[in-house]
Amino acid sequence: MTGYRNGFEAKCGAAFGPAYQYEPIKLTYTTSHTYTPDFVDAANKTIIETKGFFPASDRAKMLAVKKANPDWRIEICFQRPETKISKGSKTTYREWAEKNGFVVRSAPIN
Repeated sequence: MTGYRNGFEAKCGAAFGPAYQYEPIKLTYTTSHTYTPDFVDAANKTIIETKGFFPASDRAKMLAVKKANPDWRIEICFQRPETKISKGSKTTYREWAEKNGFVVRSAPIN
């Protein structure tokens, strides 16, 4: 099974023969999604996204939105900006956002 991820791939590799190399290249692909921002100032091309919980899937989404829309200013208003992005991390929501070029907006005070 040398080099294969599992037994099934090893069996397939043996059946397909030497003409087929195992995972020799990486191909890129793009998926299309839509994003609905929380608040929009269209005149100034500014978006404010409000976040309580900010999981890895949302962080990836916001990076993709930012990359696909470089002419928009994206601000994030965190309910608790000093929350760590995960249990073992030292990075806070605020630090992650600032490191990735987002503007962190202060939450309204009750």
